[in-house]
Amino acid sequence: MATDKLYFNGIDGDTGSYDLPPMSAEELMRVIRGEVTPENLNELRFRVQQATTEFLGVKEGVNATKLEEAGWGVIFPAYPVSEGARQKEVDAIREALQPLLQLRRKQAGERFAEWAQGEGKGFRIGADTKNGYLARHGAGPGPADPDKVPYYLLIVGSPADIPYRFQSQLDVQYAVGRIHFSTLDEYAAYAASVVAAETSQKKLARQAAFFGVANPDDPATQLSVTALAEPLASSVQANHSDWSVQSYMSSQATKAVLTSLLGGDKTPSLLFTASHGMKFAKGSSRQLAHQGALLCQDWPGPQKWIKEIPQDFYFAGDDLAANADLLGLIAFFFACYGGGTPQFNEFTQRDKPSVTPTTRPEIAPFPFLAQLPTKMLGRPRSALAVVGHVERAWSYSFRWGKAGNQTVVFESTLKRLLSGHPIGSAVEYFNERYAELSTVLSDELEEIGFGKRYDPLEMAGMWTANNDARGYAIIGDPAVRLPVVQGSEPPAERSVIEVQFSAAPVMTGGAAPAAAAPEPVPAGPDAAVEFGLGDTFKKAKERLTDALEEFADKLSNSLKKAFEDASSLQVSTYVSEDMAGVSYHAGDGQFKGPVKLRALTHIKMDGDTVVCVPEQGDEIDKSLWAIHSDMVQKAQAHRTELLKAVVSAAAELVKLV
Repeated sequence: MATDKLYFNGIDGDTGSYDLPPMSAEELMRVIRGEVTPENLNELRFRVQQATTEFLGVKEGVNATKLEEAGWGVIFPAYPVSEGARQKEVDAIREALQPLLQLRRKQAGERFAEWAQGEGKGFRIGADTKNGYLARHGAGPGPADPDKVPYYLLIVGSPADIPYRFQSQLDVQYAVGRIHFSTLDEYAAYAASVVAAETSQKKLARQAAFFGVANPDDPATQLSVTALAEPLASSVQANHSDWSVQSYMSSQATKAVLTSLLGGDKTPSLLFTASHGMKFAKGSSRQLAHQGALLCQDWPGPQKWIKEIPQDFYFAGDDLAANADLLGLIAFFFACYGGGTPQFNEFTQRDKPSVTPTTRPEIAPFPFLAQLPTKMLGRPRSALAVVGHVERAWSYSFRWGKAGNQTVVFESTLKRLLSGHPIGSAVEYFNERYAELSTVLSDELEEIGFGKRYDPLEMAGMWTANNDARGYAIIGDPAVRLPVVQGSEPPAERSVIEVQFSAAPVMTGGAAPAAAAPEPVPAGPDAAVEFGLGDTFKKAKERLTDALEEFADKLSNSLKKAFEDASSLQVSTYVSEDMAGVSYHAGDGQFKGPVKLRALTHIKMDGDTVVCVPEQGDEIDKSLWAIHSDMVQKAQAHRTELLKAVVSAAAELVKLV
């Protein structure tokens, strides 16, 4: 890798070029001079000043591996009274998560906290900050005190409602994870999988796999293999002799191999990957579905492939096989956007170093979780958690100037995880690194503002490492741990661990019409009894055939109408200042009364999209647009499931007739 340029992990899927071009330390320093002091700087300073204790993050004397001491809580969004429908969704989600909530209540005892709206405990959308939220619960800066706020906190909700920044700031003190799915079934499936993995007497083998991509002519991935993935695999192999370690590096790191590691016959208990993460521009049809997907060795590199990157080269959420068995898996993705995407560019306040900063560029219509980890968790026999990066990932997190490779944070995290710590406790080393770097960086930038001379390369490294440490997020329950055998205990095959999953009640939609039963064959005293192929069997067969053909015709017409209904999607958002005067008429699908149409999205099957965006003054009404965009995303997910059902039913119809 050239020493005068900095390279960043992230490939633009629409152009085939780097998301950020390689740049010198001087260029990067001019970009980052606008970085502001973190809101929680005092808390970060406090954390750095703390003496290292046996368990980071939680107060002295509390064992973070025991939920009865550390506590566990769930944070739901609290919608205003005017949004009663959204609150009903929260209630339905809570019901779908009951198996998990009941397990955590049993484990945490008095230190279990199920916070929800109605109790004044939920996250108040648009009003709560991290410090304000904790203050309402009697907690302030310093180590987590489980008697006030549990150490393990699971956020349940979209980052558009409960922001990423709230999550990362809360993570300085606490072990925080997040889940957000489109359907109740996904919540129920995840809850059932966690309960099965933790309560089953059958445990998985101690198997770890490391997957490192090194694309041709690509310094970024070549560095992440030689300086991160390979050293980590060697460290685990050397220091954890009770674990079986498999490495798939460079030419072996293909999409086919990753398919076998994510639900196939090579699925381990722990998976670590290092690669580029796919990035797509705001407005791209692939952004929501494929942002953060893992670019594999199949990509020929930036010199041989300088055009749109096809899905054949990367692994996305919709590449998971329908029967993929991920039960008990914990994965770590070192890749840009591997955990999620914020709405605004967290890297810089300007697109070019020479441009005076104004506002942060918008890189997505709203913040969202990456679909690969979301799909890994929201399925029957799901993974337990994925650690991924929100925004870009940086090589400076494992390589520090002249000091060379610095993998101790990764090694310490893996050591804790392999030793039985919950994932939230294991990633505390990243939070510690973030706190240290943020404090030093903020002080340095302040001094530079007063004229202090600085080393651009050192400052660039400090800043990129700071953002990298801040960006790691847990997708899933932060209290999960690897469900592996202890000592000489014999391991079980993943497939034999039973998962008690029952479909959750749907939030929308109705049942399909019941098919008419075929007319029964007469069986009176005059009916002939024949054991051969006589007239009685022939008549019964004819009647059955007629009934099936009639049923097939009706089903065919129903499927045709269902497909036509699903061929286009339209989401409309209305507002009203007088809700009491508003009524909904199911016949024509319209609201009646004092309502105003404020946002409209129409999507055709071929991807053509027409959007009418709400404005407030001369700017987009961001709060209304976030609500509307979330509804569009959910509607798209429901349409996808409907189309799958239609296609499946059509296939069965072909077999039938």
